Amino acid sequence: MDARRLFLALFVIGGSWGLTAPLSKIVVMGGYRHFGIIFWQLVIGSALLGLWLVLARRRLPLTRPALSRYVFIALFGTILPNAAFYTAQEGLPAGLVAVFIALVPMFALPMAFGLGLERPEPVRFLGILAGLAGILMIVLPEASLPDRAALVFVPFALAAAALYAVEAAGLGRMGTAGLDPVQLLTGASLVGVVLVFPAVVASGSWITPALPLTDADAALVVTAAIHALAYAGYVWVVGHGGAVFAAQVAYIVTGTGVLWSMLILGERYSLWVWAALALVFAGLFLVQPRPSRREELGPFVLPATEPSIVFHEQQDR
Repeated sequence: MDARRLFLALFVIGGSWGLTAPLSKIVVMGGYRHFGIIFWQLVIGSALLGLWLVLARRRLPLTRPALSRYVFIALFGTILPNAAFYTAQEGLPAGLVAVFIALVPMFALPMAFGLGLERPEPVRFLGILAGLAGILMIVLPEASLPDRAALVFVPFALAAAALYAVEAAGLGRMGTAGLDPVQLLTGASLVGVVLVFPAVVASGSWITPALPLTDADAALVVTAAIHALAYAGYVWVVGHGGAVFAAQVAYIVTGTGVLWSMLILGERYSLWVWAALALVFAGLFLVQPRPSRREELGPFVLPATEPSIVFHEQQDR
C-alpha cells in the first residue's frame, strides 16, 4: 500500500473525527450524559451502516468469530472509551480533550510490541516521544489549563486514550475474521446498543428524542454519523498500516480538534498548548507505516459495490 494513500486516509479520517470534539462538548453542555449519548450514537450508527449493507446487498455474519469481534469493538472501541471521553468533556475544554487523545500511540506501542505486531524502530520512538513531550507541556505548566481544578478530569481523558489503544492493538492481533469494515462496524454497533442499554437505565442518562432538534440533539446526530463513517475508515487503515500506524490518527484528531473547537466554540489556548501541538505534529511526520508482509497478511478484496481498495487482514489463527 502506497504510504501517501495511507497518510491521506489518516488526514480525512482524523479531520472528521476532530470535528466531534466541539460537537461532543455541545452535546454535554446540553445536559446529556455519557451512556445516553453513546446509546443514540450506536443506534444512529447502526442505522447508517445497516443501510449501507442493504444497498450493497451484503449480509451480516453471525458466526462465533464475528460475534467475538463485534463485542470486543463495541466495548473497547466505543462504550468504555467514549464513557471516559464524555466525562472528560464535562470539565476540560474540548480542544484539550482532543489533545489528550494523542496519547493513544504511547499506549499502543508497548501493546503492539508485546503482541508481536510491530518491530522497534528508532524513528517511531522519536515520534512517540515528541507526542508525549507535547502532552506533558499541557499537563504540567499552570498556565496551560484554564482552571487547575480541571485536573480531576485528566484521568478520564487518559483512560479514554488507553482504551482506544487496547482496541487498536487487539484488532490488529485478532484480525477481522473475513469481515469488511462496514460489516465489522455494523455488527459492533448493534451489539453495542444491547450492551450499553442497561447502563443507560442504571445511570438515569436516557435521552428522549424530540422535535424540533436542539443544538445538542443536532450535534449528537452529526457526531454519530461521523463516528460511523470515520471509524469504518479507521478499521481499513488498521488492516493496511498496522495498529500503531493507525493509532497516529490521534495526532490529526488533536490538531483539527483544537482548530474546530476554536472556530465553533471560540476556545483560546496558551502558548504552551501551541508549542505542544508543534511537537505532536512533529511526532506524526516521524512515524512511517510498516510495509505489508505477504507471509503475515492475507488479501481480502472488497466487492465492486464498495470502493476499489484492498483490505489486508491477519490470517485467522
